Amino acid sequence: MNSLNITYNTARTKLIIPEYGRHVQNLVEHAKTIEDKEERQKWANYIVSLMLQMSPVNSGNQEFKEKMWVHFFKIAQYDIDVTPPNGVIPEVEESGLKPKIVSYPKRNHRYRHYGQVVQKLVDSAISMEEGPKKEEFKQVIGSYMKLAYKNWSKEHYVNDEVIKEELKNLSRGKLLIPEELDLNKIKAANRTFSNNNNNKSRGKKGGSHHSNKNRKFKKKR
Repeated sequence: MNSLNITYNTARTKLIIPEYGRHVQNLVEHAKTIEDKEERQKWANYIVSLMLQMSPVNSGNQEFKEKMWVHFFKIAQYDIDVTPPNGVIPEVEESGLKPKIVSYPKRNHRYRHYGQVVQKLVDSAISMEEGPKKEEFKQVIGSYMKLAYKNWSKEHYVNDEVIKEELKNLSRGKLLIPEELDLNKIKAANRTFSNNNNNKSRGKKGGSHHSNKNRKFKKKR
C-alpha cells in the first residue's frame, strides 16, 4: 500500500500576507534563491505583476503599484536584492505602519434595552443646574426607564429599586431618585396632567366655536 505524502497547514511556513496565498509566497522564496541579479529582477517584476492581477481595478494606479512592491519586500522579509521601478527600496519601517484605529461610540451593552434616547436624557439631566426642574426631570427619566423595561421584558416584573439603581449606574452616580418615591405614581401624574391639558385645549376650541355660532345667529336676526 502506497503512503500518501500529506502536508498539513500547521506544518507549513506561516503566510506573511495571507491575501496573496501560498503560491505567491513560494514564488518570492524561489526568487530569493536566484543568484543572477538580472534574472532575479525579472522574477521580481513577474511576481509583482501577478500580485497586481489580483486587483485589476487598481492595476493602473501608480500608488497601488508601489504598494505592491512594499508587499513584495515584506513577503521576502526584506532579504532580496532587487529594485522597484521607482528606485526606492522599501524598508522594514514602512511595513510597520498600522491602520488608524476607528473609534466607535461607546455603549453600555448591559443597558442596551433602554436605547440611546435614555442615555441622552441622562446626559442632559446631568448638565442641568440643581433645583426642582432637575429633580422632576430625574423622576421622569426613571418613569420612562421603567416603562421601557416593561416593554423589553414583559415576562419579568421590575421594581423601582432596580430602575433607580440602573439610573444611578447610567449617570455614573450623579442622578439619584429618593427611595420612597413611587415611579408608578409619577407616570399616573404625568398622564393626568397630559389629559387635563388636552381637555383644556379642547374646551377652549369648543368655547370659541360656540361663541362664533352665536355671533353669526345674532347677525341673521
